[in-house]
Amino acid sequence: MELISEGSVHFSRLSMFPYFDGAHYLVSVLSAREQAGAVDVASRSPIASWFSAMLCCFGGGILSSLLLAEPPAAVLSNSTNIIYATIVWYMVYYFPLDLFYRCFCFLPLRIIASAMKEVTRTWKIVGGVTQAQSRFKDALLVMVANGWAKAAGGGLISNFEQLVRGVWKPESNELLKMSYPVKISLVGSILFTLQQIELLPLERHHLMFIYTMFLITTKVGMMLTRSSVSPFQPAEEFIGRFLFGSPQAPKMTKEKVTTNDKEEPKVKATGSKEEAKTSGSEPREATRKRNVKKSE
Repeated sequence: MELISEGSVHFSRLSMFPYFDGAHYLVSVLSAREQAGAVDVASRSPIASWFSAMLCCFGGGILSSLLLAEPPAAVLSNSTNIIYATIVWYMVYYFPLDLFYRCFCFLPLRIIASAMKEVTRTWKIVGGVTQAQSRFKDALLVMVANGWAKAAGGGLISNFEQLVRGVWKPESNELLKMSYPVKISLVGSILFTLQQIELLPLERHHLMFIYTMFLITTKVGMMLTRSSVSPFQPAEEFIGRFLFGSPQAPKMTKEKVTTNDKEEPKVKATGSKEEAKTSGSEPREATRKRNVKKSE
């Protein structure tokens, strides 16, 4: 037990730059490239493609700055990270023969990069919660919102990122239909906020280790099974039915049809057709019987 505790302490002191940050940039740009029309935009307008990629990489910092009334451009002040992300973007889109992108389409390499990206998610949540508490003491909602924005900002501003590429899909808003990364970031932000105000009796390094291992395990499992369904879906459905009730089916209304300037229910019209068919078939049946009797 002591060995695990020491391991979690060392784990919580890991530096995200350059390897884990690089994995975050790589997976973010790969996901952006795999959106419909992204390659065409890169060939027509490299600037729009670059700006879209930077929103995917640094969306969390930008959204967090907006929440805390700080200049969003401050995220761009770290020239090292901007150059690093730009190099990754260029290699994903413009590497000769597309070899770089094809290399990371290889599932084992993609899994490793995605697992490293999940580590950065934990660090961003912790940083966002701590930053909000330093600005707004014991403001639980602000702490949760800022931690969530830091970790899932790229997904939360996805509509704006799509707009940069000339795509407008308001129905894909993450608040309307949350993806798994956005959901798990919200859960993590709530957990670390409770730990920060000492309502969760757990050391921060222990929570960071447990939460990160859970992220990596679920992410790898979803990639291996090629599933996009959230592991929380059964619990979400149960809680939704319990708290908000099941949605009621819309009531069916009878359509009316117009015949000879008169409106009649569609059901009745269907019934009249069946009656006509029946009445039309009865004379034919009687004629057939008479012909049989004559032949006898």
